[in-house]
Amino acid sequence: VLGLILFFRERLDVAAAAWGILAAGDGFATIVGRRLGASTGSWPWNPDKSYAGSAAFFLFASAAGVGLSLWTLPALPLTVPAWFPWVAPLAAAFVAMLAETMPVRMDDNITVPAAAAAVLWAFTLVDASLVGRAVEVIAERAPLALLVNGVVALASWRARAVSISGVAGGLAVGLVIWLAAGAPAWLLLFASFLVAAVTSRLGLRRKRALGIAQEGGGRRGAANALANCGLAAAAGVVGLVSPHAAAAAVAMVAALVSGAADTAASEVGKAFGRATWSPLTMARVAPGDIGGLSGPGTLGGVLAAGLLSACAAALGVVPASAIGALVVASAVAMLAESVLGAILEPRGLVNNDLLNFLQTAVAAFVAVALARVWA
Repeated sequence: VLGLILFFRERLDVAAAAWGILAAGDGFATIVGRRLGASTGSWPWNPDKSYAGSAAFFLFASAAGVGLSLWTLPALPLTVPAWFPWVAPLAAAFVAMLAETMPVRMDDNITVPAAAAAVLWAFTLVDASLVGRAVEVIAERAPLALLVNGVVALASWRARAVSISGVAGGLAVGLVIWLAAGAPAWLLLFASFLVAAVTSRLGLRRKRALGIAQEGGGRRGAANALANCGLAAAAGVVGLVSPHAAAAAVAMVAALVSGAADTAASEVGKAFGRATWSPLTMARVAPGDIGGLSGPGTLGGVLAAGLLSACAAALGVVPASAIGALVVASAVAMLAESVLGAILEPRGLVNNDLLNFLQTAVAAFVAVALARVWA
């Protein structure tokens, strides 16, 4: 709560709503989940979290978020759009509900308000006057976006590049990025997917022999798609409905590039790396160990980041001047992911999907900061 107040000291409605979502949502999820959870079933990825508990989380978190947001409005030093306290807390409660179901040991007193606050902050960037035009743009793009994404999703599944859940997750991400940011951004997404798919199959025989091959023969699932591309999709939406389109585009590209570059680094390192090092102790570790770094893997990741960043500039998604920021941000994010993985994943505080999401978030933050400095 202190962190929320300090970080959002100019927007105490955001701090209050995020705290309310945690206090009411998490509390009632526990109460209802214990009483009714066994009879309603649980989430496939976390049997400890029931549908009944999650429904209670969303209901009570939404009420608390809206109520506290409205309660703090008179004390704010700025004018807040009338729709904000009614819409933003609902979206934040839904995302926080999903965050609460993650199968990790990290205290949800951290993950829940962090997820809620991130969504609420994103809504502060929205300009309601741009929403009407955004709806028109989406309507224009929808027919072709649906057709192309459907064909690609089916082809990816038939090529055994994704699982059934990966088809659903990839289709959702692809549609959002095309509708929000246009066909050029979707082509970058497709290029990122190709990099991940191709590198996953490099040295597959060696990976299988060592027991470090990607599960499902390299097939990517929905969790992987959302972890690597979810933030990019969200940035695309922000760019469509806010006056910060340029910064949002850099964040979107950074997330896509860093996600694919990290996958390339990991898969190339597993396939060709002979000497793998811990980023914490610099001691030798086995290929495929959590957080391990190798020369070939690092080089492969940086090259992938450079290639995809140049592709983004060639497609006109970002200016060419942003390429350097994107590559540096991807390298920083890959290193951060290795360090965090080595520290947190063995303790069960994060899983690979959460690590991937955090890695894209670091890349987006660093890229936007560097792009502003180097502009």
